[in-house]
Amino acid sequence: MEAYKIAEIVSSHAESELGGYDALTKKLLHNRGIDTREKALKFLNPDYARDIYDPFLILNMGKAVDRILSAIGKEEKIIIYGDYDCDGIPGSVVLHDFFKKIGYKNFSNYIPHRNKEGYGLNIPAIESFARDGVTVMITVDLAITDINEIAHAQSNNIDVIVTDHHLPRVVLGKAGLPQEILPNAYTIINSKQKGDTYPDKMLCGAGVAFKLVQALVKRNGVKWGIKEGWEKWLLDMAGLSTIADMVPLQNENRALAHYGLKVLRKSPRPGVQNLLRKMKINQENLNEEDISFMFAPRINAASRIGIPFEAFRLLSTKDEQEASELAEHLHKLNDNRKEMIAVMMSEVTRRTTGREMKKVIVIGNPNWSPGLLGILASNLVEKYERPAFVWGRGEEPELKGSCRSDGTVNMVEMMTSVRENLFLNVGGHEFSGGFSISHENIHFLEEELITAYARVKKEGYIVPKSMIDCTLELDEVNDMTYRKIEKLSPFGVGNPKPTFLFENIEITAVKNFGKEKNHLELIFQNSRGNKIPAIGFFTVAGDYKPEIEVGKKINLVATMEKSFFKFRPEIRLRIIDIL
Repeated sequence: MEAYKIAEIVSSHAESELGGYDALTKKLLHNRGIDTREKALKFLNPDYARDIYDPFLILNMGKAVDRILSAIGKEEKIIIYGDYDCDGIPGSVVLHDFFKKIGYKNFSNYIPHRNKEGYGLNIPAIESFARDGVTVMITVDLAITDINEIAHAQSNNIDVIVTDHHLPRVVLGKAGLPQEILPNAYTIINSKQKGDTYPDKMLCGAGVAFKLVQALVKRNGVKWGIKEGWEKWLLDMAGLSTIADMVPLQNENRALAHYGLKVLRKSPRPGVQNLLRKMKINQENLNEEDISFMFAPRINAASRIGIPFEAFRLLSTKDEQEASELAEHLHKLNDNRKEMIAVMMSEVTRRTTGREMKKVIVIGNPNWSPGLLGILASNLVEKYERPAFVWGRGEEPELKGSCRSDGTVNMVEMMTSVRENLFLNVGGHEFSGGFSISHENIHFLEEELITAYARVKKEGYIVPKSMIDCTLELDEVNDMTYRKIEKLSPFGVGNPKPTFLFENIEITAVKNFGKEKNHLELIFQNSRGNKIPAIGFFTVAGDYKPEIEVGKKINLVATMEKSFFKFRPEIRLRIIDIL
């Protein structure tokens, strides 16, 4: 149990503060920092009017709205420049649908090619916009660090409205103090910038785009003949990204994810419906795990090994035939992506076997596609439990990389703590990021990062494999318990899915399933003789230290879920670990 941390028992004081709820609900709420009845009522009962804040509270929102309204009034050419992942693409769809709704025609969407153009704005694209007469560019989920590119756009008479949620670039000033550097855009909407007092600074990129549309409709919706609340239909895209981009599902994000799922379950978008059918997911039962592990990877596959604009077309099209063809295409791309990752992992294993593992993993290959590096880095963190930096090369001269944290270090802080000019460019979040580096400097990357890690890591902090919320009995694996758990959904970062310990339970059946027999199912029985299944995907009995065979008693760490396999609802356990 040393790799797990079991949550403390709820104190009598917390019991009284959370009066009115059953013991399990109190425990789960307390473990998530919800310690008063007032907080519990808000958390368990999301309310759109209460939890979705006034968009004009975001710094510069009024200025952005004024410029866009001016452009609409003068029929200026507008370009929406969105990132190529399952945040920038849905966010771009949000703005696309808004302009379509108001009947504005002089706009277009642009999604850069990951391997050919790289992350963020790029000069050739900007110059093509200038030639086409673009005068306003709205970015989605990028550009907060694109100092030179935005300066170039502004000098070409393109007013850039940055909507982003990434951290601004930080450099050390003359006094050795961190200094925030912002691009000289027309205006910037990013609640992470200095001086912004918006109540939720953790929106995803599509969430910020949704706030912009919300503000535009609030300011001018009556003139456009838009009914109050129309923008709620865009919550499918904002909610999709909020879940997929792994922002904390707290505060406003909880409401965006909650209502986003509600809209997704009813979404009339042919692309959404066709992709769900391809994955054999009942739209009415769509949940956050379906998005994280099934839907989002297929959207991201378009940029990782294909053309990202195809994912945009899938989500924005109203044509059933086009949606069907694109859903099939992205589904196949995702299968190819998984095969390529498996080959890369095999190479890493071969190169690291028998070698001493450093505090930071730094590995790469010029033949590795930049679009797959983030997934590979995540896999390495999971396998080796340390930060990972992985590099490859696309069609640009410099090397590209992705990095992921094991929870002991802020990746942006780490990358900005190395010697000056080691990287050509860096960006990202606390736990993930991207970088570019020259062929000359790649030889110094490992040494520099190990030194930086020692300097900025969180001293004394050890990341447990999982937090165990409490111990349950097999008799408690039922609909009643599941309904209590479901009340806390959607789950994700900041609101992890409840994890339980089942002690000394006897295995009554062991089965491998799937085409390659690479998934595990264990069967247990409760005191009434009812079967309780527990499944683990991409795991087999030999992956665990205890002997897994009929008649053996084990300690099981698991979550609880409702399966709709073959459209038959079943309460079951999802294996996290066997002790």
